[in-house]
Amino acid sequence: MSVATVAPSGPRRHGRLRHWWLRRLAASIETPLPQRRLFLIPTRFGLGWAVLVVVLLLFGINYQNSLAYGLAFWLFSVGVVALLRGWLNLLGVIPGLRLPREAFAGGETRLGVVLKARRERTALELQCDGARGRVDIVDGQGDTELALPTPRRGVQVLPWLRLETRWPLGLVRVVAWVRHDAELLVWPQPREEDEPAVHHGGVGLEASDFAGLRRFQPGDSPGRVAWKQWSRTGVLATKVFSVPPRQQLWLDYDACRGDPERRLSVLCARVLAHHRAGDRYGLRLPGVTLAQGEGEAQRRRALDALARFPATGDKGDR
Repeated sequence: MSVATVAPSGPRRHGRLRHWWLRRLAASIETPLPQRRLFLIPTRFGLGWAVLVVVLLLFGINYQNSLAYGLAFWLFSVGVVALLRGWLNLLGVIPGLRLPREAFAGGETRLGVVLKARRERTALELQCDGARGRVDIVDGQGDTELALPTPRRGVQVLPWLRLETRWPLGLVRVVAWVRHDAELLVWPQPREEDEPAVHHGGVGLEASDFAGLRRFQPGDSPGRVAWKQWSRTGVLATKVFSVPPRQQLWLDYDACRGDPERRLSVLCARVLAHHRAGDRYGLRLPGVTLAQGEGEAQRRRALDALARFPATGDKGDR
C-alpha cells in the first residue's frame, strides 16, 4: 500500500513544478505583453545563419580577406535587425478570449482569440492544445478561431495560449505564454432514445383548429376566405383558426434508462426537441429540480444543469 501511494508522487511533483515554472513565465490575459515575458528561441535556419557568420569571420581572420569580413558583419547586422523587429512585432500585443456560446460533448468548439495593438503586426501565430491559427493585426485588432475538442461534458478548463512570431526572416521564434482562468461548460452529447416516445414535441403550434368566421379585411390570405359562404350570402368572410395549447411536461432523470451519461444525453436531446416545439417543460434530476419554463433562457438553464450534474454509478440500468 505504501508503494501505491509513493509511486505517483514523482510525476505529480514534476507536474506541479512545471505548472509553477510556467506561471512565472506566462503573461496575464487582457494585458499588454511585457518585454520580460518574451523569449527568443533560435530556429534551425537561425543557427545555420549564426554558424555561417562565424565561419566567414574565421575565414576573414585567417586569410585577411576584407570581403569575408564585410560579408560576415553584414550578415550579423541583418540578423540583429531581424531579431529586434521580431521582438517588437510581439511586444505590447494585448491578447483576449471570446468564449463560444455553446459546446456539446463528443465534438469540437470554436474558441475565439482577439489580439489588439496600437500599430499593425504581421504573422502572429497562435497555439492552444494543438490547435493553430495565424493573425495579422490591422487597424488595431485581429482575431481568429481555434478548433478545440470537447471529448466529455462538464466544466472544461481551457489550456493556456502560446503566441509566437518568426517574422521577418525566421531566424528566431519570439514566444510568449498567456495564462488565464477561462472555463468552458460542455453540454452532454444529444442522443435519441432507442425506443422513442410517439411524440416528444408540443401538440403542433400551428393554427389548425377552426374557431369561426369574421368579416373579410384587406390583407387577409385568399386561402382563408370562406368562398362557399360568399357564394351563398354574397358577404366575404375569413376563416379564423385557434392555436392549440402548448404541452406542459416534466423531463425526469428517473424515467430514462441506461447509465448516467446515457440518461443525460437522452435528456439533452429531449430539451432540444421540446425547445424547438415551443413546449413548456421542467427538469427533474436527483437533487435538482428546474421549474417549468420556455424559451432560450429555459433551454440554457436546462442544458447547464445537465452539464453540471455529477454523474455517479448509483443508478444502474433499468
